[in-house]
Amino acid sequence: MNEYLDYINSHLKGNIDLKDRQINCNLGIIHLFYIDNLCDSKLISQFIITPFITNENIQADINSIKKDVLFNSSVESIKSKEESLIHILSGDVVIVFDFIDDVIYCEAKGFNKRSVSTPITEQVLKGPREGFTESVVDNISLIRRRIKNPNLTIESLYIGTKSNTVVIIAYIKNSAPESLIRYVKEKVNKINIDFILDINYIEEELKCKKTLFDTIGYTEKPDIAASKLLEGRIAIIVDGSPFVLTAPCFFLENFQMADDYYLNRYYTNASRIIRLVAFLFAVLLPGFYVAIDTYHFALIPIVFVFRLAASRADVPFPLVLEVLIMAFFFQLLREAGIRLPQPIGQAMSIVGALILGDAAVGSGLASQSTVIVVALSAISSFLIPKLHSAIYLWVLVVVLLSSLLGLMGFFASIFILLAHTASLDSCGYPYLLPLATSNDFKYKDLIFRKEVKDISKNIIYKDDKK
Repeated sequence: MNEYLDYINSHLKGNIDLKDRQINCNLGIIHLFYIDNLCDSKLISQFIITPFITNENIQADINSIKKDVLFNSSVESIKSKEESLIHILSGDVVIVFDFIDDVIYCEAKGFNKRSVSTPITEQVLKGPREGFTESVVDNISLIRRRIKNPNLTIESLYIGTKSNTVVIIAYIKNSAPESLIRYVKEKVNKINIDFILDINYIEEELKCKKTLFDTIGYTEKPDIAASKLLEGRIAIIVDGSPFVLTAPCFFLENFQMADDYYLNRYYTNASRIIRLVAFLFAVLLPGFYVAIDTYHFALIPIVFVFRLAASRADVPFPLVLEVLIMAFFFQLLREAGIRLPQPIGQAMSIVGALILGDAAVGSGLASQSTVIVVALSAISSFLIPKLHSAIYLWVLVVVLLSSLLGLMGFFASIFILLAHTASLDSCGYPYLLPLATSNDFKYKDLIFRKEVKDISKNIIYKDDKK
């Protein structure tokens, strides 16, 4: 069809990797359009070009060509000219006939991609070591291998007026609530953006606005994504991203790690308690220290009062400014350790922290007690990495209110934090679910994990979103 030929040539003209392979047959010319570095040339030669050349009796019937000529595993018709461009740019071969009005495409993807490897952000002591890759096809296969359920539904759509990125919505029918499926689909379909390069483009449309807490979950491990799907949640996969979104996501999930269900149950429960205590230390300890040392030093044992006074005798700054400066220095070290190459970053973080703490105390910039408090708060935040950004902001809020009002400001900041988290939702579900809700969650995996056989039968949420 000349209109398809003109449309494809006009939009992809000048691309050196666009191939227009022309084949002569008994009825006319057949045009094969494909991007050279996105396709497997051997697959094209063996299953597309060779059948057309060797078959001397090609009929002018598209169904006959699909059944009797082409031996490719995936051969489908194209409904519009715009769709033909998307298939070409996705790694498919678009076939245009001079003697037939129909246009078809054959799947022949063969681009380079990263192999499945151990995820960097979610290390485990025990359990699967596979991680998602940037290939959406590989990511779907990693989930399919774990969930052999005919109700597992994989739906795809293209988002981005310029990038036409493939976005996958996965869920299990009769397990995921219909209201949740509708909510996610409506939100994703309303996204009007030029391009999508990562899951964050989708996440920002689904998450609660004006909060540092992640109200939409994400993971790099297929076993975690599969477990969320089996619980009745939705997974969103974006082509080009090694992370998968899971919705809804709740606050207490930040204290549940990937290998909690593969390790000894009693060890897991103890670890979760440590993470909860670490969260309280990370958020509240600096503010409590400022409030007590500034306004309520009478509550401190006399021995410690003299030690604190002696350690702060040479410090020229108020205590609140001293804490904020040290917190800023530790944040600088953390960012530098993340951005530098891994071998250099680890060495820099360790050496930098030692030198910084010793130099700050020796120069009179900070007292030993302040360094210990801020360092303990920073170390505690490492136990719950997904909450680090939220912890960093709320530490500032707690410290500032404690410096202004003492313990009254300290407790006020706690109530503000509780009110803020209670006001959040995740795809229509309370962010603190199942705390303070009427949902019939049986508390089998809240703080203490019970046996896996009990958790696997758990019903997390209903369709009425109580």
